Amino acid sequence: MHELRAAGFDLTCERVETAQAMKEALERGGWDIVLSDYSLPTFSGPDALHLKQTMGSDIPFIIVSGTIGEETAVSALKAGAHDFLVKGRLARLVPAIDRELRDAAERRERKQLEEQLNHAQKMEAIGQLAGSVAHDFNNVLTAILGFCELALGGMAPEAPERDDLMEIRNAGERAAGLTRQLLAFSRQQVLQPKVHDLNSLVNGVLPMLRRLLIENIDVVLSLEANAPKIRIDATQLEQILINLVVNARDAMPRGGRLTIGTRGDAVGTTALVVADTGEGMDEATRARIFEPFFTTKGAGKGTGLGLATVQRIVKQCDGSIDVTSEPRNGTTFRVNFPGVAHPAASHQELHAATGASGGSETVLLAEDDPSVRLLARLSLRRCGYTVLEAGSATEAVAIANDYAKPIDLLLSDVIMPDSTGNALLIDRLRIRRPDLRVLYMSGYTDDAIVHHGVLDEGTAFLQKPFTPQALTQKVREVLEGVTQ
Repeated sequence: MHELRAAGFDLTCERVETAQAMKEALERGGWDIVLSDYSLPTFSGPDALHLKQTMGSDIPFIIVSGTIGEETAVSALKAGAHDFLVKGRLARLVPAIDRELRDAAERRERKQLEEQLNHAQKMEAIGQLAGSVAHDFNNVLTAILGFCELALGGMAPEAPERDDLMEIRNAGERAAGLTRQLLAFSRQQVLQPKVHDLNSLVNGVLPMLRRLLIENIDVVLSLEANAPKIRIDATQLEQILINLVVNARDAMPRGGRLTIGTRGDAVGTTALVVADTGEGMDEATRARIFEPFFTTKGAGKGTGLGLATVQRIVKQCDGSIDVTSEPRNGTTFRVNFPGVAHPAASHQELHAATGASGGSETVLLAEDDPSVRLLARLSLRRCGYTVLEAGSATEAVAIANDYAKPIDLLLSDVIMPDSTGNALLIDRLRIRRPDLRVLYMSGYTDDAIVHHGVLDEGTAFLQKPFTPQALTQKVREVLEGVTQ
């Protein structure tokens, strides 16, 4: 110890003489290196080395002894000791410790990088899986939700089958929410960021949020007037609020108060605040809440993706998120968005600008899924449109070439098996029809129309799953140039 202090080490040390004492010391942690004699009264240096290894500790282990020869020292090094020093000749002690501490730091850094790489590869695999599954799954959900809406629209309010259809629709909406969550987490959700008033978005989502809460939770709104507007995809804000509110609900199983607020500050930042009076979190839990798949909820009660999804969305919006929480004192999430100055037309204003959702134009529908194609055709024809159907990109081009009358809109799935890219399809169609308007539909991102998940400027897009009302409204907007 004298040699180390003389070299400037600030030492914290503990001497152990039994295997149990060493085990307890290693379990407490905080050690940087182990110095061990080869022969101990109750156990040996090799025993100590083996104990360290079985406990999974990778801290350096140096044997300091004057009782063994070179052959034994070599055996100890082969067994995993990092160095061997002879008592009485400790000139190498300080350099050896310096070297081993440096090597240990490099090993830790390398291990962290490997873990980050493994994590990134895992997330990439999840993203690829999400994209391939979501494309087909969202087609199925489009048919389920769409035909439910068509059936409900033609059914008397008192019809006994109405409740059954409502349950099917509700289940489909929950499934669609799970798909959106997975796509948002894996960054394969198609985003259409626009300038929004945060208070309006919160008020729009509030009825849905109230349905998620139990009766003994009081909801308090604290919306600051004239807070700076934010640029975000409206569905992203919905996902943020749903995840934070569900977490708050689960933290208050016996009821409490949920506060949803908005704030602006002097530098133009706009904050969304969600606070609860629930159980709160200790520091260890709080440090892990944004880790993918980490959850404190019981089996079947949480995926561990909610807050990880929130964090990813916030980062995509160039924002930040702060959390304050203490056990039994509730939790507050503050989501900070960069403010924007210019106003935006509201969702209601856009709808008002388009008028009715019906029309007499001709729509070329290119969709390889038969159920989605049938739903779109029925929905559009009921609103007065002429619909030309194509089950592939090749068929769409052939129909467009053979059709003698004007075609006003191409309604096309982004992903079709025989197309090398929708841009190519559009280019081929516009050779003869240069004024053709285009409305894309899809369930996840594709490089043809997005960059890093964000929709190209000026591109009209309809997210799957959609309902007939959403489809006909969007078609009308594109035809009238509202979204172009």
